[in-house]
Amino acid sequence: MALTASALGKVLPPRGPRRVLAAGTFVNSFGGGMFATSSALYFTRVVEFSADQVAIGLLAGSAIGLLAGMFVGQLADRYGPRGTQIGVMLFGAASMSCFLLVHTFVPFVLVCVCIGVTFAADQASRAPLIREFGRDEPAAYRAYLRSVTNLALALGILAAGIGIHLDTPTAYRTLIVARAAAFLGSALVQSFLPSLAPASGPERNGLWVALRDRTYLTATLLNCLMTTHHVVPTLLVPLWVANYTQAPRSLIAGMALINTLMIVALQVPLSRGVDNQRAAGQRMRWAGAALCAGLAVMAAAAGPGAWVAAGLLVAGAVLYTFGELWHSAGQMEWMFGLAPAHAQGQYAGVFGLGVGLGETLGPAMVSLCLHGGMSAWLLVGVGYLAVGLLSPPLVDRAARASARLPVKTPVPVT
Repeated sequence: MALTASALGKVLPPRGPRRVLAAGTFVNSFGGGMFATSSALYFTRVVEFSADQVAIGLLAGSAIGLLAGMFVGQLADRYGPRGTQIGVMLFGAASMSCFLLVHTFVPFVLVCVCIGVTFAADQASRAPLIREFGRDEPAAYRAYLRSVTNLALALGILAAGIGIHLDTPTAYRTLIVARAAAFLGSALVQSFLPSLAPASGPERNGLWVALRDRTYLTATLLNCLMTTHHVVPTLLVPLWVANYTQAPRSLIAGMALINTLMIVALQVPLSRGVDNQRAAGQRMRWAGAALCAGLAVMAAAAGPGAWVAAGLLVAGAVLYTFGELWHSAGQMEWMFGLAPAHAQGQYAGVFGLGVGLGETLGPAMVSLCLHGGMSAWLLVGVGYLAVGLLSPPLVDRAARASARLPVKTPVPVT
């Protein structure tokens, strides 16, 4: 037992707010994995909506939610992030429970909007907490939280697999209840965080300073373009392997496992030292190069036989994942490092809007690659390379423009 405790002590953050926030993140992400995997089946097989109705509802919820994230971030800055974050989790639990009562389309869309608001508001209200409690080791702590998130998502997906295997209305409803319980559990865990005083800053900045920060908006736009790669392992690779290569379809699961394990194991070490704008720009440049190389190698798998195709796909998946890891390290420093402490919530809301837009554009990129073949893959890869190469000049400009007025950072309330 002593050996186990010692080993856990090396993996977990020190006792205190950082460990509590990581635990709350794990619980919420575990529920997210369950919901993301099983929700479409619940709505189509139990509630009996069409696939198009489900897609419209979820898309409407995501679109409106992204806009709401900025407002919730502003609330977190003005009234304190801990209370805002707990309120978001409680709202999420109530909204998720409403899915059990939905039987017609209009109420379904309304609940989807509430869930979309929850997801966007979660990031915006949690960002000030991450910044405050991780300020001693910002890059390492942000990377640790991403590893925790991916591990929890993977475990949530496995848990959802049990319900999907049972394939009964009771099993699917249980997964919805479990997702609502995860929101409640996260709120309970985070109630043990110390309260933070509302952030204060220069009064002349007024409201929505993030929307007037051209450097931050430029970073958000570039990150939006880079974020379109998120659909590669979840959508593009499965369709490419199954329909355009001779590799066995079972490789799809293997590539997803490689991606998940690499993120959990390597996100922290590959993010070390990314605590300034120059380092972030360097990682974005590496990310663009790795994404370009990974896409080119996977595209080449369309021609050869099964074994060669499988080898190319695995190699491409490894290269792609390095790009994903470096992109994550760079974008987190952009998101936090370019934002003033007194407005971290609203800045995170704006950055999240860019991320959401990038993920919305992702399917269009998938369609381009599938219909355009290898030349389209290379075109997209070169696009990522170009975004990466543009990052260091952007970061240098941001560093030169970062001489903002002094601001007060939030301090624990005693």
